[in-house]
Amino acid sequence: MKILLIMDPGIPVPPKFYGGHERLVYLFAEEYQRMGHDVTLLAGPDSHCSGQTITFGINSLKRSGIQKLKEIFFVWKFLLKNHSEFDLIHNFGRLLYLLPIVNSASNKIMTYGRRVTPFGIRCINLLPNKNLIFTACSDFCVATGNVAGHWETVYNSIDFENYQLINQVKDDAPLLFFSRLDKIKGPHIAIDVAKRTGNKLIIAGNIPTTPDNIAYYEKMVLPHIDNEQIVYVGALNDMQKNEYLGNAKGMLFPLSGDEAFGLVMIEAMACGTPVIAFNHAAAPEVIDEGISGFIVNDIEEMTDAVGKLSSIDRTQCGNIARERFNVTSIAHKYLSLFNAK
Repeated sequence: MKILLIMDPGIPVPPKFYGGHERLVYLFAEEYQRMGHDVTLLAGPDSHCSGQTITFGINSLKRSGIQKLKEIFFVWKFLLKNHSEFDLIHNFGRLLYLLPIVNSASNKIMTYGRRVTPFGIRCINLLPNKNLIFTACSDFCVATGNVAGHWETVYNSIDFENYQLINQVKDDAPLLFFSRLDKIKGPHIAIDVAKRTGNKLIIAGNIPTTPDNIAYYEKMVLPHIDNEQIVYVGALNDMQKNEYLGNAKGMLFPLSGDEAFGLVMIEAMACGTPVIAFNHAAAPEVIDEGISGFIVNDIEEMTDAVGKLSSIDRTQCGNIARERFNVTSIAHKYLSLFNAK
C-alpha cells in the first residue's frame, strides 16, 4: 500500500527537542514502512524518514500568514497532481490541506493531537466529501470536534525502545515534573506537593515565552528553585528523558488546561515511573488507576497519592503502557479504519 503522511512545517520530522506531534508522525512513518508499505512524508525542511521525503515551507513557529498560505498552496498543488497515486493520505497537518481532494476517492485520515476547532469540521462537512475519517488522540479530544463527520479515537504512541524500564528506585528518589513551565501545566503545584511531602523535585521543560506565563514563571516557580530540593534541569533530549524519567519515584501531572493526551505520561510509564495526575482532560483515559498511577482531584489528594507510589509495581506499570500504546497496535488501528467502515 502507498501511504502519504502530511505534517505542517515549523519543526522538522523527527524533532531534535520539542515537537511531540512531529515525533508521532515520524514514528508512524517508520512503522508503516516497517510493515511493508511504501511511505512518502510531506513535511518541513530537514525532515526525513525511511521512505521518500518531500520538504516544503520553512521551519519557524513564528512564520508569517503569507508564508503559511504559500505552504497551503504547495500542498494543494501536490495533492491535485498526485493524490490518486496513494492508497491512504494520512494528514497530521492543517485540515485545509485536504480541501481540493475532500471528495476524491482517496482514503483520507485527518488526525488531531490537540483541541479541535468545530467551525472547520462543520465547514468541510458541508462540502461533498467521501472516504474521510477524523481521528483524535483521546475521547476527550474527539468530543471537542465531533460535530460532524465520522470520528474515531486512536491513542498516541511512543517508541518504547527508547525507554529503559527501571524496576526499582531508591526510597529517596525524586519526584519529577516534566512539561512546559506554563501556569496551566501546574509546576507551582508540583513544587507545593514536593515541599509538603519532603521530596526532592526535578523540574524539566521549556521556560515560557508568552508575557503572562513569563510573569507567572518569575513569580511562582523561579523563586523556589534552590538546586537542592527544587532543581531545574532545562529542556531534555531523548537520552536525558530516559535518565530523568527512569530515576524518578513518580511524575506529577497537575494539569488544569485542555491537554489532548499527554505523551509525557506514557513516556514516564515506559520507564516504570507511575504518574499522579489531576482528573482532567485525557488523563483518566491514559492512567490505569493503581497500576500505572493515580487520578486525583486536588492538591491534597495529590499529596496523599505520593505516599502510595511505593505500592505501584513498576514492571507492571511499564508493561501495561507497552500493551496499550505500542506503535504497532496503534498503526494497525489506523489502517483498519477503512476496513471497519
